[in-house]
Amino acid sequence: MSSKQRELLALCARRRTAVTGRRRRFHGAPGRFESVATYIGERLPGAVRYVADVAGGQGMLSRLLRKRYNLESEVVDPRGYTLKGVPGRAVCFDAADAEYYDLIVGLHPDAATRAIATAALVRPAILIPCCNFWSEEKLGQRELLDAIEAMYVAHGVSCERVRFDFPGPKNVGLVSTPPR
Repeated sequence: MSSKQRELLALCARRRTAVTGRRRRFHGAPGRFESVATYIGERLPGAVRYVADVAGGQGMLSRLLRKRYNLESEVVDPRGYTLKGVPGRAVCFDAADAEYYDLIVGLHPDAATRAIATAALVRPAILIPCCNFWSEEKLGQRELLDAIEAMYVAHGVSCERVRFDFPGPKNVGLVSTPPR
C-alpha cells in the first residue's frame, strides 16, 4: 500500500469518526473539562447541587460533573447540540436565570462572558474567559481579567484568580462569591 493510499484511508477514518460520532473532538486544551470539574467537585463539595454550564457546547464539563460528582449540571447554550444524555437548554444565558442555580460556570464562554459576570452578583461563579467580549477596546488576557475584577469590586463581589491545571494561556479564571 502506498503512502498516498494510507493517507487517504486515514482521512476517510477521521471523516467516518466525525460522521458517526464515535469519537468526539473538542477544540482547545483537552484537559480543561477534567480540570474544572475536579476543581468544582473537590473544592465545593456539598455547597453546590445545580450547575449552569454556560456556553458549554457539547456538554463535556456537565457530563463529568454529573457522572463523577453527582451534580445536576445542564448546558445553557443557544447552539443546542449537547452529547447524548447531557441535559441542555438551547437558549442564550440570561443573568436573571442565575437564581435557579447554585453555581454558574463559564469555561471559555465567548459572548456569554458579561452575562456570567452579571450573574456573579447573585450567585457563585467560575468564569474562565478566552476572548474579549467584554469591551470594544482591545484587551489582553490580564487586562480582561482586571476589567472583570473591577466590575466585581464595584459591586461587592469577592473573587480569587485561579490558574487551572490545563495548558495556558487561557487557563486563568475568576472564582467569585456574591455579596451577602
